[in-house]
Amino acid sequence: MHLNEKYLPIYHFSEKHALNISATQADVMAAVRDYQPGEDPFFRCAIILRELPIRILDRMQRRTGMPRQPFGMDNFTLLEQIDNQELAFGLAGRFWKSDYGQEKVIDAEAFLAFSAPSAAKLVLSFTAEKLDETHTQLTTETRVLCLDKEARRKLAPYWYLIRPVSGLIRLRMLSAIRRSAGNRTHNTSI
Repeated sequence: MHLNEKYLPIYHFSEKHALNISATQADVMAAVRDYQPGEDPFFRCAIILRELPIRILDRMQRRTGMPRQPFGMDNFTLLEQIDNQELAFGLAGRFWKSDYGQEKVIDAEAFLAFSAPSAAKLVLSFTAEKLDETHTQLTTETRVLCLDKEARRKLAPYWYLIRPVSGLIRLRMLSAIRRSAGNRTHNTSI
């Protein structure tokens, strides 16, 4: 059973992308773990646009203190990793809200138990399948489960609005991971 099936066997929305990489499973999964979306200019621009309403609201309400950190991998909770084969992250909340409506889940057990009304759970998984000694297929899948009808009604328009940008971000992420994994393989073979 894959981790995405373990943590969200039932879901309402999903997106899946795969890429063959000239690198070992170990190098690919190391690149996945090290990936920082904030290094991608397209991702940074998309997040700036996505977060613009809440930042304007903060200014209008003269909120002081620490500025909001941009959304990134730090928002996710590591749910589980299986060697160099699979990795799954979780997120819970009301993603359609201007501030993401994120709820804190500290670990896999809290993620599985999370059941707040009008909320959703998301699993971002990576699977590295060994094709041969030097090639790996990396698949990333995002699954979202709405915990009730209200959450599904609110998430659906948001999902269809962000899905094209999200898909492009996933493809760029896979390409960045491929470059990083290839560099690791090249550096260890020198």
